[in-house]
Amino acid sequence: MNIKYLTNGFFKENPIFKLVLGMCPALAVTTAALNGLGMGLSTTAVLICSNVVISLLRKVIPDEIRIPAFIVVIASFVTIVGMVMEAYTPALFATLGIYIPLIVVNCIIMGRAEAFAFNNGVLDSFLDGLGMGLGFTLALTVVGAIREILGSGSIFGISLFGASFEPALIFIMPPGAFLTFGLIMALLNKFEKNRQNKAKLKSASEKDSKANADAAVQEQTGGEAA
Repeated sequence: MNIKYLTNGFFKENPIFKLVLGMCPALAVTTAALNGLGMGLSTTAVLICSNVVISLLRKVIPDEIRIPAFIVVIASFVTIVGMVMEAYTPALFATLGIYIPLIVVNCIIMGRAEAFAFNNGVLDSFLDGLGMGLGFTLALTVVGAIREILGSGSIFGISLFGASFEPALIFIMPPGAFLTFGLIMALLNKFEKNRQNKAKLKSASEKDSKANADAAVQEQTGGEAA
C-alpha cells in the first residue's frame, strides 16, 4: 500500500486544478456548493467502485477489448448511483440532471481505469480512486462555494449577507464558471511559481554555501602546506 496514491489527487494531481480533466461538470453544475459536493461524491463513488472492479478483472479482460469492458463496468456503477440518488436525494438528482448519466464518459474515470487500475493492485486502485474522487469533490465544492457566495450571497443555501446584499449574478451564470475557474487557476499558478522560485533560491544558496566552504577548506589546507 502506498499512501501517496491517496494524497496525489488532492494537490499534486488534482483532476480539476492540475490535470484539467472533467471540466464539463465542473463548469456546468457548480452554481452552488451543494451541487458541486453532490456531483463530486457521486463521481467519487463510481471512481472507487470501477477502479476496484477493473483492478480485480485486469488479468481476465483481454487487452483488445479493455475500453468497452471499462465502459460497461463504469456504466453499471453510474446506473446504480443514479438510482440511489433518485430514491434518496431526488431534488439534487433533478438539479444535476443529465450530468449524472454523463459520468460514464467522464475522462477522469476512464483515465484512471486505463492508466492506473488496469495496471495496479486492488488496494492501490482503491486509494487512487478515493484520492482522485475526493480531490475532484474538493475542487467542485470550492468552485461552487465561490460562485454561490458571490452570485447569491449564500453558502449551502444559508444566507450570509442579508436581504440588502446585491449579488453579482454573473457568477451563477455560465460566464461566471469560466471567470471563477480562471481566477482560481491564476492564483494557484502564482503560488506554484513563487514556490518554485523559493526552491531555486534555496538550492542556489546551498550551492554557494558549499562552494564557499570548499574554498575555505582548500585555502586552509594550502596555508598549512606552506
